[in-house]
Amino acid sequence: MHGKRRNWPFDSPFDDFFDMDIDGEFERMRRIMDMMMQRAMDGDIHMGEPMVYGFSMKVGPDGKPVIQQFGNTIPKSIGDSAERSEGFAREPLTDVMESEDGITITVELPGVSKEDIDLTVTRDTVTIKVDTASRKYYKEIPLSAEIDEKNVKATYNNGVLDITLKKLKKSQPKGKKVRIE
Repeated sequence: MHGKRRNWPFDSPFDDFFDMDIDGEFERMRRIMDMMMQRAMDGDIHMGEPMVYGFSMKVGPDGKPVIQQFGNTIPKSIGDSAERSEGFAREPLTDVMESEDGITITVELPGVSKEDIDLTVTRDTVTIKVDTASRKYYKEIPLSAEIDEKNVKATYNNGVLDITLKKLKKSQPKGKKVRIE
């Protein structure tokens, strides 16, 4: 399907999906599963704690697939964080949607109350942390644009945290136009 032109009305919009290295992605997932099994065999994973690993896939604004990992068994070689590895905090499923003037983040945090959610926002990062006896979640989300820290709205309902952020207006370049003689 490489280089195929869409001129037939029944062509699939998913044809571009097959342009990515799907075999490479499946090989990477197999290696992750092998590492998870090795961690279990080595005793790195405590009995009785669920092993959660998954990924979501969507089409990004550029039309290319975006694959996002989540769970509490993400291998250390992919991204080690003291917060994530300490106590086997789960990395919740997160969806980030960007518009011209804002960013909306939806995070799935089942089984917690809103009082247990520690939400920290900086100009370029959102950090979500839950640390209770029964649930541990941790996610640090880098932002693609600077946001107004004072203009943040967060709501939590039925295990879903919605965060709305307003982007900072880009400042005009400073300087003076000079006429060339």
